[in-house]
Amino acid sequence: MLPIDAAAHSSRWRRRHPVDKAVLGLGLTVLAVCLPPWPGAALVLATAVVLLLGPAGVPGRRLWRAYRVPLGFCATGALTLLVQVGGPGGFVSLAADGPLRAGELMLRTSAASLGVLLFAFTTPMSDLLPRLVRAGVPAPVVDVALVTYRMSFLLLDSVRRIRQAQAARLGHTGRRAEWRSLAGLGATAFVRAFDRASRLQAGLAGRGYDGTLRVLVPEARVSVRFTAVSCLLLAVLAALTFLLERPPL
Repeated sequence: MLPIDAAAHSSRWRRRHPVDKAVLGLGLTVLAVCLPPWPGAALVLATAVVLLLGPAGVPGRRLWRAYRVPLGFCATGALTLLVQVGGPGGFVSLAADGPLRAGELMLRTSAASLGVLLFAFTTPMSDLLPRLVRAGVPAPVVDVALVTYRMSFLLLDSVRRIRQAQAARLGHTGRRAEWRSLAGLGATAFVRAFDRASRLQAGLAGRGYDGTLRVLVPEARVSVRFTAVSCLLLAVLAALTFLLERPPL
């Protein structure tokens, strides 16, 4: 199981309905995208961090391990705004307002990423995907997503076991051995993936699969109080942004 999925299953908000957490997490993401980077995105970023580490109960180290990947993409995109191609400065030169635009983009994207992580760290996919059918998503699409989700964990577990077996047989002692082990890892994982898929198909056929996967979904109701408080928090963040952005009289 991936660390973020394990954290979602042990989250304090695990038993809440996905709609409750979607209003809060995705609402913060929308605010980060729509509000001015300063102070709007900065307020959203600080609020998301407080919610993740506080009420949601996400460990700080686990949050950082998941956050550093999208943060790297945010930084890569922001760096491109520091330079410009063409113009009086030459073929490639520093952009006049590059640092300002890079900082704004970094604030906006990093805050939006935390809003998505707030939803991901509190909502297991096994709770979300089956409920998408009620929201109007075609059942075959949800079934494919469920099977892919399950198969991804099996494939990752197979890769981990193969890597451990190769390391025990001194398969990583040199560059040549590394490349040989990597080729063997890819070939073995490819064969095992097809074997798992064929076994899954045979198992479903033996259980009378009729085109729909029926799974048990934990009972949960949309909390009107939680949703109202989330909407109030989003409204306060938006109002505070425009209040702080307004120049003094």
